[in-house]
Amino acid sequence: MPELRKDPIIGRWVIISTERGKRPSDFLIEPEKKRGGFCPFCEGHEDKTPPEVLSYRKPGTRPDTPGWRVRVVSNKYPALKIEGDLHRRGEGIFDLMNGIGAHEVVIESPDHEKDLVDLDVKHIEEVLWAFHDRILDLKNDARLKYILIFKNHGSAAGASLEHSHSQLVATPIIPKRVAEEIEGARRYYEYKERCIYCDIIRQEREADKRVVIENEAYLAWEPFAPRFPFETWVLPKRHALHFEEPKKDEYFYFAKIVKEILQRLNKALSHPPYNFIVHNSPIQDDNNGELHWHMEIIPKLTKIAGFEWGSGFYINPTPPEDAARFLREIDISNL
Repeated sequence: MPELRKDPIIGRWVIISTERGKRPSDFLIEPEKKRGGFCPFCEGHEDKTPPEVLSYRKPGTRPDTPGWRVRVVSNKYPALKIEGDLHRRGEGIFDLMNGIGAHEVVIESPDHEKDLVDLDVKHIEEVLWAFHDRILDLKNDARLKYILIFKNHGSAAGASLEHSHSQLVATPIIPKRVAEEIEGARRYYEYKERCIYCDIIRQEREADKRVVIENEAYLAWEPFAPRFPFETWVLPKRHALHFEEPKKDEYFYFAKIVKEILQRLNKALSHPPYNFIVHNSPIQDDNNGELHWHMEIIPKLTKIAGFEWGSGFYINPTPPEDAARFLREIDISNL
């Protein structure tokens, strides 16, 4: 029997279509192969990108030259630009402003052949520190209200270049999707005086039906009402508002659990394209104590069609309990 499930944070309903139930082997995905050819993100091609705004590199090497491990540059074709003023205005009942913001690319490795999952944990930790350092810098701009970190892996997930990279977009408004999470968490906090994310973590650990893995600092699980098959969330186990305020060794443990989740997804689903998104608290407002930052990892296994666009419902053919069990049982000891 299909189930309607309600997301406890934003109140969105999804359909878990058990009669369409799919195992990992039912998702026929042809793994993408590296095509090679010219790549502006490869080491030695630093002059083919905008100047770097941050890099972690070998001692003695100069900016915009080889010798880097992680490199951050402005997007050559930015969605928003840092120069100018907002100039908020109206046109009758319509509101608009200038496209002020920041759009940056985090080139995760100089090696074209390596994806994020192929990097060692310490290298992935450096990628996380790059996110951290760029957030702290952009927080100084009072025009900016929110910073979204995301990754498109594979052409089906929106990646235009195959060299492993992630992106950071700073906006002058709080995105609607994030605002819905903040409002849902605030309503819960006002009613129970507790963080809904912390309560979910406690309940999921006790139930142990949808948890995939956990380590000293983080929990990874399949949410109760997932929009997509094998949608996986990773949260710090302590209540934490801001990604950019880690405690000792937390980025190491975050890098460790993200690498393991990606390894399990790759082995279960034959290296699927995916997106990850980091939902953080707004950067200019410390009053959103209810929000708990987290990462959402979404393999691209199904397509959104007319029903989803027209209704706002999502149809998911894989119950999260099944997805969690599949991922837990994956043997990655030989990877």
